[in-house]
Amino acid sequence: MKLTQTPSIKRKAGMTLIELTVVIVVLLALIAVLFIGARAYKKGADKSACIMAQRNVQQACRAYFNLNQSPDTATVSFAQLATAELLAAVPKCPATGTSFAALSGTAALAAGNLFAPCPDVGTTSHTPAEYANW
Repeated sequence: MKLTQTPSIKRKAGMTLIELTVVIVVLLALIAVLFIGARAYKKGADKSACIMAQRNVQQACRAYFNLNQSPDTATVSFAQLATAELLAAVPKCPATGTSFAALSGTAALAAGNLFAPCPDVGTTSHTPAEYANW
């Protein structure tokens, strides 16, 4: 008895449609994770920059009061800080671009009070919880 060999099926080189779809889905998932991480990084960087701007304004106010021997209950404006060359420009919140000057022209700076909180009063406010030692 003679055994017959079945003809071998030759497969073409390349990818099937299912394999290609799986590769595309994996790549899209990795790109989505990348965008989520980049957005979180930007939000954190914006918050840090806004807090630093608030601190700079606070220190400029204290320097103004010290230079002019004013009591802490005196008022000062951004224009006075710029005239005294303690603050180069009115800072802006990096997240929204809102200027700190939109808050008010003058403000009282009593001990423990924040002169210029973040102008972004929405849910992403960047005003820190602790600022008494600035």
